[in-house]
Amino acid sequence: MVAGEIKPSVVYEDAALLAIEDINPQAPLHVLILPKRHIATINDLTPDDDLLVGSMIRVAAALAREHGYGERGYRTVFNCHREAGQSVFHIHLHLLAGRGMAWPPG
Repeated sequence: MVAGEIKPSVVYEDAALLAIEDINPQAPLHVLILPKRHIATINDLTPDDDLLVGSMIRVAAALAREHGYGERGYRTVFNCHREAGQSVFHIHLHLLAGRGMAWPPG
């Protein structure tokens, strides 16, 4: 995306956040909510980022409601480092909805 080779499908944007459709969706609704400011992993968050992370979660809830999943159910996920599935080292919150979700996640 940064190099301009991939054009994201933007579903939400404000001064601090961008939400895009995942290019490899794992559910009928799979959106990534990411801060515009670079933060590599959630380990790099500081107390100054508390409002930012709260905003990411509120945006995820609003998008779930907007797409009809607010009451049906949805999942939000932060991955941290490769073993947990983080492949892009810029924090992003996954919003997934529209199918049954197993527990524990695999």
